[in-house]
Amino acid sequence: MTLKEIRRALAAARVGRSAQERMSPRPRPGDIFPMPDNPAGRQAAVLILLYEREGELYFFLTRRTETVGTHKGQISLPGGSKDANESLQATALREAQEELGIDPAHIEILGAPLTPLFIPVSGFWVTAFVGYYSGEPTLSAAAAEVYEILATRLADVLDENAIAEEEWELRGYKVHVPFFRLHGYKVWGATAMILAEFISLLRVQGVDENV
Repeated sequence: MTLKEIRRALAAARVGRSAQERMSPRPRPGDIFPMPDNPAGRQAAVLILLYEREGELYFFLTRRTETVGTHKGQISLPGGSKDANESLQATALREAQEELGIDPAHIEILGAPLTPLFIPVSGFWVTAFVGYYSGEPTLSAAAAEVYEILATRLADVLDENAIAEEEWELRGYKVHVPFFRLHGYKVWGATAMILAEFISLLRVQGVDENV
């Protein structure tokens, strides 16, 4: 898999909600109680930051601390809420710097963002950007937010064997939850849905785990 192939995939039309919903817990909140088609919410951005290590593409996931305001202990992409007078792309870059200690000046954003995703439990619209860092970044985790930084092979996310599903009880409802098995953790929810759209774009362009 090459950076050129990633660029080609990100130049294509977005596959959108249908790809995201492959990794969505079922039923979704809108299936249980009515939700508007385009609910109001706060804006946030996350970053899929690609870099090369030993000839392979990697990106960063983080394990959140138990003291953050939302999604305690979960596996996430670096990101957070948009500040006033800030673009969503600037938000994604700023949050990567704050959480991982990576200088945004060395990050190239690859193409347009992925499809915005609404998270009912927190009321955020999350927009994901894909970036590239030339070389392997030096990291410095924000102790208050990031318990662990997880360097993740892109090929592992493309592997269908990494996907599993279980029945859980969430907020009093029985739900079927698909997730990625990565680093011994279950990567689910919004993070899994964002990654699902990204890997769908790669597959549409003929990029797979065997390349």
